[in-house]
Amino acid sequence: MSHPLTRVLTLLELLQSHARLTGAELADRLDTDIRTVRRYIAHLRELGIPVEAERGRHGGYRLARGYRMPPLVLTNDEALAVVLGLLAAERLGMGTAAPASAGALAKIERVLPHALREPLAAMRETLSFTANAVIGQAPGTSVLLALAHASRTRTTVGISHQSWRQEHTERDIDPYGVVFHTGRWYVVGHDHLRDSLRTFRIDRIASVTSRADSFTAPVGFNPVAHLTSTLAQGPYRWQVEVTIHGPLDEIARRLPRSAVTLTAQPTGVLMHARAERLDGMAHMLASLEWPFTIHHPDELRQALKDLAAQLTAAAQRGLEELPQ
Repeated sequence: MSHPLTRVLTLLELLQSHARLTGAELADRLDTDIRTVRRYIAHLRELGIPVEAERGRHGGYRLARGYRMPPLVLTNDEALAVVLGLLAAERLGMGTAAPASAGALAKIERVLPHALREPLAAMRETLSFTANAVIGQAPGTSVLLALAHASRTRTTVGISHQSWRQEHTERDIDPYGVVFHTGRWYVVGHDHLRDSLRTFRIDRIASVTSRADSFTAPVGFNPVAHLTSTLAQGPYRWQVEVTIHGPLDEIARRLPRSAVTLTAQPTGVLMHARAERLDGMAHMLASLEWPFTIHHPDELRQALKDLAAQLTAAAQRGLEELPQ
C-alpha cells in the first residue's frame, strides 16, 4: 500500500465502514503516521467529501452524518439516458423476476445531486407513451444472464425446461442468441435432445448449468429473423395469402414482422400470414392505404364485407336525426 492515492481511497473505505476511527487507528491501518493521515483527510475534503474531526485526547474522524459516497457519478445527459432506459424497459415489459427497475431508479435518484434529482423525478412522473404498456413474462435474472454469457462465449449449457403443456425436460443447448420480443424473452439455439434448431421461452427455464463443451454458431445466423419467422408459422387456424399493391419497404413498416412474411412480386408484395380470427386480419388489411387482392381463404372476403357493413352502419348512424 505504498502509493498515496491507494491510501487515500483506503481511508475513504475505512470511514464509510466505521462510525468513527481515531487518527492513531487510521495511521495503524494505513501503515503510516498521524501527520500523513491529516494530509489524506485534507485531500478528501478538497474533493468535497465531508470528513468531520473530533478534537481532544479521544477525538477521531468520521464522515458527516447521513453522507453516503455515491457508487457512480453521472453527467446530466448520462443520468437522463439511464432513467429513460429504465422507464422504457418497464414499458416494454423487459423486467426480470425481481422489481429491479424500480429499485435501480430509487438508488440512482437517491445518490444524484438535488439539482439533477428534481428534474429527473419530474420526467419520470410526467412522461407519457403513445403505445400501451406490455405485460411481460419475467425470466429469472440469473437464468437470463447465464444464457447471455453462454451465447457470447459459445459455451453449451444444460437447461431445466418446462413446456406450455407443463412437461418438464432436462436438455443441453447451444445458445446462438437471446432475443426480446413483445414482452417475452427467448433463447434460440441448437437443442441436443432433438438435434435441431429450437426456440425456448426463457421464463420457462428454471435453471442453467454450464457445460465444458463449446460450439460454433452457423455463419450468418440471425436469431431475430429466425424467431420472427418461427412465430409467424405458429399453429393458427387460417392460412392467409394476399397481394398488397404497394412498395415493399413501406408495407413492411406497417405490418408486424412476427405475424407475416412479405415477398416482392411484379404486381406488388405477396403477404403470407396465419390468423386465428379473420376479422382481425380484415381490420389490418383495411387499415392499409394500398389496394390488395385476396388469394385465399375465401372466408376473408366475407370478413371484409362484414367490416364494410359495420363501417357503413356507423357512417349512417345519426343521419336520420339531422334536419332535412
